[in-house]
Amino acid sequence: MTTTESMTPDRIWHAVATERTTLHALLTTLSEDQWNHESLCDSWRIRDVVAHIILSADPTFSALLIGLIRARGNLHAMIRDTAIRHARQSTTADLLTQLHATINHRTTPPGTTPADRLMDLLVHGQDIAIPLGLPREIPTPAAQVALDRICHAGTFGIRKTLTTHRLIATDTTWTAGTGHPLEAPIATLLLFATGREQPHKQ
Repeated sequence: MTTTESMTPDRIWHAVATERTTLHALLTTLSEDQWNHESLCDSWRIRDVVAHIILSADPTFSALLIGLIRARGNLHAMIRDTAIRHARQSTTADLLTQLHATINHRTTPPGTTPADRLMDLLVHGQDIAIPLGLPREIPTPAAQVALDRICHAGTFGIRKTLTTHRLIATDTTWTAGTGHPLEAPIATLLLFATGREQPHKQ
């Protein structure tokens, strides 16, 4: 894998705060119908995605334990169900207030890093914006940090992806993989790596 210079942890947290701030600003413009619109995440509405972002910003051990017990140890089911439950129990105004309160939080769930928080925000921001037809930029340095983290952690089935594809960013020097070349802006590669978008083959 080839990358450009990595961001420091402090810069990553600054990028996290920026993503939360701009996402909050976007959400304040949405109608109630848009809040209830389906997101790119299967079975999640926009408000469910927002609830997930809020919950992941300041998790507690007890909340994680209770969620896992309810989901019978299934982590993915726990993440889905707790977000949906929280969204149902919160008004739109509540969710906006809660999201705003997380802007400067620097907390990571066990086993995760600041880069995970940034990746989550970048991708879920698109899960909200794309189905609503709204523009939302993914900054190139932030996308690179997110992709580096995915490759390092092996999430989203990336190791299999990188055996069949060589991902080549057209707007930075980032590359990864050994398979057929796919060239696209790094933001598009991030969405591809997380199962959201297919780059055009060059």
